[in-house]
Amino acid sequence: MNEYAIAIQTLKTADPKLGAIIDQVGDCTLDRSQHPGTLLDSLARSIIYQQLSTKSATAIYHRFLKLYENGMSAEAILNTPDETLREVGLSRQKIVYVKDLAQNELIGLPTLEELELLDDETIIQTLTKIKGIGRWTVQMLLIFRLHRWDVLPVDDLGIRSGIRRVYGLEEMPDRKTVLEIGKAWKPYCTIASWYLWRSLELPQT
Repeated sequence: MNEYAIAIQTLKTADPKLGAIIDQVGDCTLDRSQHPGTLLDSLARSIIYQQLSTKSATAIYHRFLKLYENGMSAEAILNTPDETLREVGLSRQKIVYVKDLAQNELIGLPTLEELELLDDETIIQTLTKIKGIGRWTVQMLLIFRLHRWDVLPVDDLGIRSGIRRVYGLEEMPDRKTVLEIGKAWKPYCTIASWYLWRSLELPQT
């Protein structure tokens, strides 16, 4: 039995309500959700996706990437006029964040290989020092780039919406409620989170 199968069986045993969602969604394809590239690429992508629908963010991100078809670098981002970044869809605030990220890259961001050696909380504390990089942004990096298994993004709207739906709550759960429900998912909170996101794509019953 591979590790995904063990995780899914553990979650189904620990939380039957989530287990029902797992059965409806089917196989976990999180391992195919690859976000290639450097730490600069990954964090720039996460900044662009902040507070936007996936559809809108994806369109903006692809236009952003086209600016750097010869390769994204800190120098290339810093040399891009703000107006050009506005034209591809970045807000003024996100332009500040992306350029601050590039400036930090020049000063010296850790590599992905260096981050691999650190625990989740140390990575969060290291990267949230960068302007515009909050816990949620780093948690997306932990899930989709570093493939950490026990990440629960308590502030993620999709996670909260999924919990409300799966557990039949009248209102959106607060952080405390998300953490309390999430205790049952350890040490596989990442897999549980993925299924909660997918649950929002299922037809309402």
